[in-house]
Amino acid sequence: MLKKLTSFLTMLPLAVLAHPGHGDEGGFTITHYFTEPEHIWVFVISGLLVLYAAGKFAKRNAGQ
Repeated sequence: MLKKLTSFLTMLPLAVLAHPGHGDEGGFTITHYFTEPEHIWVFVISGLLVLYAAGKFAKRNAGQ
């Protein structure tokens, strides 16, 4: 499982392609990463993976 998770997280930056909005309007703005759909779905998937891993970890430790 750890190999699969590591492989996915390694390939995650490849999923976000360059698109309009980077560097526009006076340079870098952090709000771009929280308002553009191309970035939001990456945050959602990453969050779901963290929740899944935390659940697996908690379940494994509860059995001890």
